[in-house]
Amino acid sequence: MKSVGEQVRKYFAALPPDVRRKLKSIRSQIRSVAPDAVEHFSYGIPGFRLDGKPLIWYAAFKSHLSMYPLTAGIRRGLGAELDRYETAKGTIRFPLTKPPSKALVTRMVKSRVAEIRKKTKP
Repeated sequence: MKSVGEQVRKYFAALPPDVRRKLKSIRSQIRSVAPDAVEHFSYGIPGFRLDGKPLIWYAAFKSHLSMYPLTAGIRRGLGAELDRYETAKGTIRFPLTKPPSKALVTRMVKSRVAEIRKKTKP
C-alpha cells in the first residue's frame, strides 16, 4: 500500500496545473491554520486529521473544488459567506473560476478545529 504522501502526490500530479495550484493553496491554508493536523488520504481524496478525527477533506473536480465536511455549525457560523457557493449535505463547492478566499478557508478550518476540540474535551 502506498504511503499517504505518495497518494497525495499522485492525486495532485493528475490535476491540470492551474487546478493543482488552486488546490495546493487550499492545502497550504489548512496546514497554516491547523499545524498539528496530520495529512491523510481516504475516499480517494486528500484531507487532514486532528486529534485522530477527520478535520477536513479537499478535492478537485472537472468544474469545481470542494471541501468537506460542511457541518451545521460551520453553516451557522459562516451563513452569508457561503450563500454564493453551491452547497449540499456535508460539502461546499467552489467554481474553478472562483476559488475560496484564504480568509474563508481559514474561518472554515478554525470552525472545524473548534468542533473537534469541543468534542474531545472531557
